[in-house]
Amino acid sequence: MKVNIYYGGRGVVDDPTIFVVNKIQEVLDELNVNVERYNLYEMKNQITTLSQTVTEADAVVLATTVEWIGMGGYMQTLLDACWLYADKGRIGDVYMFPVVMSKTYGEREVCLSLVNSWEMIGGRTGNGITGYVDDTTEFEFNSKCVEYIEKQTENIYRTISQKRISLPSSSQTIKNNVMKDVVRFTPQESEQLSKYVSDDTFVKTQKKDIESLASIYKELLSDEEHGGDDYYINVFKNNFRPGTAFSCTYMIIVSDKNKTILINVNNDILDVEFGENNNADVIAKLNKAVFDDIVAGKITFHRAFMTGDMTAKGNFRSLRMLDSLFEFAE
Repeated sequence: MKVNIYYGGRGVVDDPTIFVVNKIQEVLDELNVNVERYNLYEMKNQITTLSQTVTEADAVVLATTVEWIGMGGYMQTLLDACWLYADKGRIGDVYMFPVVMSKTYGEREVCLSLVNSWEMIGGRTGNGITGYVDDTTEFEFNSKCVEYIEKQTENIYRTISQKRISLPSSSQTIKNNVMKDVVRFTPQESEQLSKYVSDDTFVKTQKKDIESLASIYKELLSDEEHGGDDYYINVFKNNFRPGTAFSCTYMIIVSDKNKTILINVNNDILDVEFGENNNADVIAKLNKAVFDDIVAGKITFHRAFMTGDMTAKGNFRSLRMLDSLFEFAE
């Protein structure tokens, strides 16, 4: 017989739950039960992987302390991991015994929450231990309390060894008929996923990759809405003002889009295309946001150059002519 104990408190010296867990472990050891204990506060980055250890035991003891309200984050994280990654086929044979001690209020509510959560996951539940403790020292030396814990632990042993059954509960019925698993993983997939989730570096990398992909997709969508590559060509063709006796070659580089636009003006004739000409009269460089503001008529080429939003080299008289050759209305 194997029993895993998961302690979800903070590990403080006067935590009464630690005393109860120690006593449970002591009694089970005397009964030749293989007991393995996990202190969740020492395994913050590994809690999700512990969902795989749950199914290796015949029973688990979920022990936590109510310090102000609720079961605490460590225990909730373990339950979340069991719901997401544990092998639901095997967890159905695992008994869960709650241990909830309180130094404030709410131990019964948390015990009920643990029972309901475990039944929703699909496991079996047994009678646990709950209590309110004002003075931990007095509690530890109270022989009647110690005797009660020992008797309850013996009942835990009997429940497991005799494989006692209980009547069906509404929580299990809801889980089976209504709360279908969104994604079903094999045990191997669950183990791999739980390890990945517990790896902070992996999670951060994944988040960055997702944000990067989202940004790329947003930019592509924006370009498509503006007409794709034709957008960079048509904004000049559609806003050209002929009638100026002027000839010049411009190369405009949109740096963050890897677009290089060649503009050839020969009096009333305009030619715009993608390409490079390092001998152009004016070579300008700006980003997509500045380019959009210019062609939307919010700022001029000259203002973008003066504010430093656009860099340029070549004939600066020709650079100033850009605002005369193309009229972008806001």
